[in-house]
Amino acid sequence: MKTGIHPDYHPVVFEDSSTGKRFLTRSTATSARTVEWEDGNTYPLLVVDVTADSHPFWTGAHRVLDTQGRVERFERKYGRRVRAGAEA
Repeated sequence: MKTGIHPDYHPVVFEDSSTGKRFLTRSTATSARTVEWEDGNTYPLLVVDVTADSHPFWTGAHRVLDTQGRVERFERKYGRRVRAGAEA
């Protein structure tokens, strides 16, 4: 690896904004906010929207989309469209 071209990795605490779960890892990201970790040291705190703790793929909380119902509601609201050259 070339020296001087890669950013420095340092310990950072990430917090999931929806669940509040925190985990300590290494990152190149920085933050003005800090938090005291379980080991008594202070680390930068980065709040993120989605982590494995809240992502539907990892939690199994998949949402099933009702595309049939959506199409029917759209057609009722705006009427059925006929393509050019096609007969209804």
